[in-house]
Amino acid sequence: MLARELHEDVSLLVASNPCFGLDFAAVAEIRSRLMEARNRGAAVLLISADLDEIFALADRIVVMSEGRAVHAVPIAEADLRVIGRHMAGHA
Repeated sequence: MLARELHEDVSLLVASNPCFGLDFAAVAEIRSRLMEARNRGAAVLLISADLDEIFALADRIVVMSEGRAVHAVPIAEADLRVIGRHMAGHA
C-alpha cells in the first residue's frame, strides 16, 4: 500500500505504526521509502510507540501524553530515558 501511495511525489505523509507486525525485509523497505519521501521534501509525521523505529527515522521527537504534547526534542538531543518517562507520564 505504501508503494502505491508513494508512486508520485507527496507533500505530506502520515504513517501510524507503519512497521507493526511486519518481517525484517518489509520493515527495511518501508523505512527506506519513508526516508526517501522525507529526502524528496515531504513532511513525514510518524506516529509510533516503537522507540527503536522513532530513533531510526525521526529528525525530531514529540511525546504526547493525555492528548497533549508534553516533550519535544531534536533527535540529536533525545535521551531514551527522558523520552520513556514522558511517554509514561512520569516527567
